[in-house]
Amino acid sequence: MTDERRLKIAIQKSGRLSDTSLKLLERAGLQFSRSKDKLFWFGRNLPVDLLLVRDDDIPRLLLEGVCELGIVGENVAAEALLGAAARRPGAALDALASLDFGHCRLMLALPEGQQYTGPEQLEGARIATSYPQLTARWLQENGISADIVELSGAVEIAPSLGTADAIVDLVSTGTTLRANHLKAVDTVLESQAALYRGPSKLDAEQQNLLDKLVQRIQGVQTARETKYVMLHAPRERLARITEVLPGAETPTVLPLEGQPDRVAVHALCTEQVFWEHLEELKQAGASAILVLPVEKMLA
Repeated sequence: MTDERRLKIAIQKSGRLSDTSLKLLERAGLQFSRSKDKLFWFGRNLPVDLLLVRDDDIPRLLLEGVCELGIVGENVAAEALLGAAARRPGAALDALASLDFGHCRLMLALPEGQQYTGPEQLEGARIATSYPQLTARWLQENGISADIVELSGAVEIAPSLGTADAIVDLVSTGTTLRANHLKAVDTVLESQAALYRGPSKLDAEQQNLLDKLVQRIQGVQTARETKYVMLHAPRERLARITEVLPGAETPTVLPLEGQPDRVAVHALCTEQVFWEHLEELKQAGASAILVLPVEKMLA
């Protein structure tokens, strides 16, 4: 592909999603030549390049067609889309997959000594946040009129400075809130990292490549949650053992040499395999039970 037709993926250059996003792409088979400025990495084995940017720039780059795919928090994408829709009706991104990392919550927080009876007590209040669009939507959904104080950082100190009565901010562990004598009282948005596609029009070759990338990324996600279980069992107990295997499709059953009444069972389990499952399998007659991770997987 020429440079104009190469695909580009944007990820956070630093922060809580950066390393995990890069590892996900590497596990999907992408290899990059890292540039000195670390902002643009050239794809070595596929015509796919990597942009490392601020997370709040990723939705804009997708909407403007600078890149075709991006990994960003759902909170960032939702905030950007609400702002873009006000300027450009119909602005939208396609969420291709939730990625099960970067989990956090955008939450309403109040001073520790203040009781919370519901959103209605926020009527006329001053609320500090870095997410004015999401905060305004949540207030509107709850029929509340409040004054939103937009801050780019250090939102949690606003109540102690007297510039806000409450805040809406991201919460993961709650440590920062406690350090500033605040408590989370209501959830505005649940968020995690997600794979987004922009509105760029692609030719057939580009579309095939994008579909391949998405399939690989989804395969990595599936493989991470899947285990390969191998065991020996009496043939007569096969039905019971199949019932115990968590999230398994029809297992592969192989004869054991010299043991006509016993079989080897191989199964992909798409749910977590706990010790309790192994103990139940053993009680059902299974032996030589092995649980192995799955490195790569295509459905």
